[in-house]
Amino acid sequence: MRWSGQELGEEQQNALPGLARLNNLVRSVRTPEFAGITFHEVLAKSALNKVPGTGKNANKSKASALPFGWTINPYRGCSHACAYCADPETLVLMGDGRQKPLWMVEVGEEIYGTEVRGNYRRYVKTTVLASWNTRKRAYRTTLADGTELITSGDHRLLTERGWKHVQGTMSGAHQRPYLTPNNKLMGFGLNGLTNIQHAQFNADYRRGYLTGMIRGDGMLFRKDYRRANGGVNHLSSFRLALADVEALNRSRVYLEAEGIRTTTRPFAVASATRRPMQAIHTAKRAHYDRISELIRWPAQRSDDWNAGYLAGIFDAEGSCSRGVLRISNKAADVLEQIQSAMTALGIDHVLEPAHPNGVRNVRVSGGLPMRTRFFTLVGPAITRKLDIEGAAVKSEAKLQIVSIEDLGETIDMMDITTGTGDFIANGVISHNCFARPTHTYLDLDAGKDFDNEIIVKVNVAEVLQRELAKPSWGRHPVALGTNTDPYQRAEGRYALMPGIIDALADSGTPFSILTKGSLLRRDLDRIADAATRVPVDLAMSIAIYDDELQHSIEPGTPSTSARLATVTAVREHGLNCSVFLMPIIPYLTDSKAHLDEALRRIEEAGATSVLYTAMHLRPGVKEWFMLWLEREHPELVARYSEMYGAGAYPPKEYRAWLSARIRPLIARHGLTRGQEDPVTGGVRTVRAGRPRFTAPVPDSAGTLEIAPTLF
Repeated sequence: MRWSGQELGEEQQNALPGLARLNNLVRSVRTPEFAGITFHEVLAKSALNKVPGTGKNANKSKASALPFGWTINPYRGCSHACAYCADPETLVLMGDGRQKPLWMVEVGEEIYGTEVRGNYRRYVKTTVLASWNTRKRAYRTTLADGTELITSGDHRLLTERGWKHVQGTMSGAHQRPYLTPNNKLMGFGLNGLTNIQHAQFNADYRRGYLTGMIRGDGMLFRKDYRRANGGVNHLSSFRLALADVEALNRSRVYLEAEGIRTTTRPFAVASATRRPMQAIHTAKRAHYDRISELIRWPAQRSDDWNAGYLAGIFDAEGSCSRGVLRISNKAADVLEQIQSAMTALGIDHVLEPAHPNGVRNVRVSGGLPMRTRFFTLVGPAITRKLDIEGAAVKSEAKLQIVSIEDLGETIDMMDITTGTGDFIANGVISHNCFARPTHTYLDLDAGKDFDNEIIVKVNVAEVLQRELAKPSWGRHPVALGTNTDPYQRAEGRYALMPGIIDALADSGTPFSILTKGSLLRRDLDRIADAATRVPVDLAMSIAIYDDELQHSIEPGTPSTSARLATVTAVREHGLNCSVFLMPIIPYLTDSKAHLDEALRRIEEAGATSVLYTAMHLRPGVKEWFMLWLEREHPELVARYSEMYGAGAYPPKEYRAWLSARIRPLIARHGLTRGQEDPVTGGVRTVRAGRPRFTAPVPDSAGTLEIAPTLF
């Protein structure tokens, strides 16, 4: 395991996976400002990490292509990732078509998500992979149809213009796409119905259900037979035969609640065109009389009775095929009661013309939003009729945002991870959390744990000072930010970097920092001072210049604008700053327009050099990226499988094509092309007239050879 260098003793009992042998674990900390994140504070045994394949004694056949031999990682895991979360009472659309509160949804259950197929995003069934709790400040989003969602400000919802956060700003560190009253959410909404609790054991609902089911599909038979001796046999019989055991079992239970015990027996065997059927039956005269009483039309009909009646008649005579929900019957009184119940519950419908056999259909109008209202209010038993698999995400539901209200309090919330990366929350499409799997180095989970279980080497600066003071230390270049970001959000709490910077500068050790975090600006005065004593290279990683795509791939990181502003701040401190335009993502960020816009903004920010490379997908990262790609851009999966099927890097032909595309753009923006990295195809370009900053560094012996740094 990668933490073997930190081992100090025997395994601890009840420790987290990957931490069992860390007897140097000081404590695990949770704080309100980092809701859902646990910081595991450890006493590091070492701070400097040797890069395999570097140094004088390295095997040439296995030599590293990296221009540095040592790294420092003050953190393991990354707190950049957003915490998407929602009120536990939020209704989730389950795979059987029913709604269930988020707090009741369990890992492994089947729910509905979405994916793009062809020209449309469609509803598909997916699986809940993880679930967890957190506490976040609450915001209420209200839609025109009355649907309400209570979520965190970080939460993302799908609009007609793509994914947007509930809260955001137009500029600054929190710049990101966010919801406004001009947006319309995607889905079908709940028509104002939230926290629905079916009264399925309420007497009115039960009797309504039995009325609809028995009038639709049951048989009540009574006849008197005169015997040869002149006597009379009174025959009473009830039978209900169905292929769907869900509805049959519900009917049996509801009858038992009314004191009517039935027997179950086979009714019809399966054939090539028909499923097997079971029947419940009773021949008691008292049962016949009681059932007849139960299914009489009531003088007054409550909403519970109406819902039960529609559930029963739908289970008996209803269908939902190709997006059309119908209930069929011949009897005028049955059809009248269907329409009356739908009107009472606010379900739009039309009565279609009669068929030649006299059957008429009551059809629910209004598309998926109204069908969902029907299923949510009515609660039928037969789940196969509730299937919306493959239905396109398009509707006329009134899902325009009316208001977004800060509730002014922090509340308990929940989130789930699904196979599609989204789920249906209160009838609208909601994003869930996604994270990269680099935490597997610690034997921790690659998704949730990477965001939520952060290893903090609280004594890293002190340990580093001791290591740098050893006579054997050769003042080799040290890189920070090669594994996890040293300026992630957690650095705002622990402030480990100032001590690391001072230790490196005081020892005469050249260093480089690569980050996505605008928190770098906090330490610019200290870094500028260090640069008067040792060579220092700074680089800002800014791969994506499309805000929506950036927040999809890098949730929780500072915006592109905020990072470019940090580049400008570095330059204003008299320091050089490179921009890592990497990775360039095939088919997503390699267009001429995207690259031209990226280089224009990099030039305006004052960057001194640019390093670019096509994306490489090492094992572990590849699997997670392909999951993201399948969810967000399924049309590209086949192309990526062909491009990266043989290894981690794209083929030479693609790299040559990319180089030919970007060279003229580099020249257009006053940048000159450097030497290509033969392994990755990466190219460093330096702005004409802006030489790299390499101050001479004296040491105790009088001079120090300037060694190459990362950038």
